[in-house]
Amino acid sequence: MWEQAQSEAGYKVYFKAQQFDMSPSDNKSLRSVISSCEKNSIPYRVLDRQQVSDRFAGMINIPEDWFGVLTDVGGVIKPTKAVSMFQALAFQRGAVLRDNMEVKNVVKDEVRGGVNVETANGEKFWGKKCVITAGAWARKLVKTVAGLELPIQALETTVCYWRIKEGKEAKFAIGSDFPTFASYGEPYVYGTPSLEFPGLIKIAVHGGYPCDPDKRPWGLGTSLDSLKEWIQGRFSGLVDDGGPVKTQSCMYSMTPDEDFVIDFLGGEFGKDVVIGGGFSGHGFKMAPVVGRVLADLVLGGEAKGVELNYFQDSKVSRESWRECERL
Repeated sequence: MWEQAQSEAGYKVYFKAQQFDMSPSDNKSLRSVISSCEKNSIPYRVLDRQQVSDRFAGMINIPEDWFGVLTDVGGVIKPTKAVSMFQALAFQRGAVLRDNMEVKNVVKDEVRGGVNVETANGEKFWGKKCVITAGAWARKLVKTVAGLELPIQALETTVCYWRIKEGKEAKFAIGSDFPTFASYGEPYVYGTPSLEFPGLIKIAVHGGYPCDPDKRPWGLGTSLDSLKEWIQGRFSGLVDDGGPVKTQSCMYSMTPDEDFVIDFLGGEFGKDVVIGGGFSGHGFKMAPVVGRVLADLVLGGEAKGVELNYFQDSKVSRESWRECERL
């Protein structure tokens, strides 16, 4: 669906690469990646330490008791350009975008039916249906609107860019043989080939600190000590591990199991209001298909070909959330 959208827009936002996942041999998450590949007929290769070194010409090293999984389904998306692309395609279909309109509430319209969306500057917008995709503010807004406590916690996290050693920049650039990657365990690390900033590679920790999205500390969001150590052990001195030369602070909207929250709000709203949130730091790449699901829900009342799990009926989810809050 990314390729379909960028073809219609006339420019690229998605740049393909291989995806390389690595972990200790007993890691269940990476085992589940293999199971998913098999279930969906996605070709993959399992590599031991020596095979990893051979495959990436010594650029990536893993410990003796680790293994890796290589597939062809990686890539890098230019997010700002992608947002502009979706907005432009929406405009072509008659959408209207209103910037700087802070939504304060969504209330049922008892006269006309549908809902009224109320903003901080006093303006109101009526619609037959409403989709709430408020990111890190989803939990706060939904509690105001429906009194429902969604299992979504805002985390402040930091994206880090590290300098590639001089003369090695081309080896890490998008379009080379270098993959997007993820490393399971502690810390959970992910990264991409060099694209946004020439000579810099994005390597960051998947995680952060709980925060109030309206009162962010604007700090690092996570300690860099373990990340520096991870870089030292994986990239054979090809990346400067002294510290990131550029950082960007952002927020995750985390659920206990990192599954998305996509559902009807229910209650007095019935199927008039749909919520999409809790994308847990890995939702942007899913934007086209999530958009399709949300559209199906508001237009037809069901997500075609997609099974929805209701948090209210899930004992495991409730217990996971209580444990998350306790920790």
